[in-house]
Amino acid sequence: MATRESPRRRAVLDVLRAAPAPLGVSETAERMGVHPNTVRFHLDALVTEGLVERRVEDPSGPGRPRTVYSARPGMDRGGTRGYRLLARMLLSRWAGADPAEAHTEALEAGRAWGRFLVDPLPPGRPPTAEGATAGLLALLDDLGFAPEPEGGEETGRTVPERIRLRHCPFLELAEEYGQLVCPVHLGLMQGALAELRAPLTATALEPFAQPDVCLAHLAGTAAGD
Repeated sequence: MATRESPRRRAVLDVLRAAPAPLGVSETAERMGVHPNTVRFHLDALVTEGLVERRVEDPSGPGRPRTVYSARPGMDRGGTRGYRLLARMLLSRWAGADPAEAHTEALEAGRAWGRFLVDPLPPGRPPTAEGATAGLLALLDDLGFAPEPEGGEETGRTVPERIRLRHCPFLELAEEYGQLVCPVHLGLMQGALAELRAPLTATALEPFAQPDVCLAHLAGTAAGD
């Protein structure tokens, strides 16, 4: 159970943070008014989560060493996140720019990340359309696009003419800022194929070509043709 899901564990952590010095199990339990065994259980969990440090202090006189606990310094990592809001803030700045310029910048951003995210070719392996397509599909699958290759068989091609994207990991943002998010997706595919030195590229992306599918189109490059 994570700290943010356990009020008692959160209370233990708050007591340690408020204490001027590390506390033992009995001291922590006394401040909370609960049984030491209950506190010990939550302290062990907090140590496992990396939120609390445990150390053994040498006794100042006769007696056994004393185990004490203190909260790790740093920002509380148990709270909520607002990454979608951050993405909307950044996209809104792009959306306010010249449409053509914003489209180009979104495309280039996608290309840069496509080159960065795709697994490079193993040393000594020559680039092929089939291998590049497999690498692109693996990347899209890892990112959550649920890709499905489509077409090519009827023309004798060994690589697909299209890729059906059955899921959008940025769906709400794409619905609101499709003019920016979709070029990022297209650039992502172009950058990945370029990094794989593929004799093909992604030429277009049809957002919501069907109610449940976006459609990416592939074609050979000049060298590949």
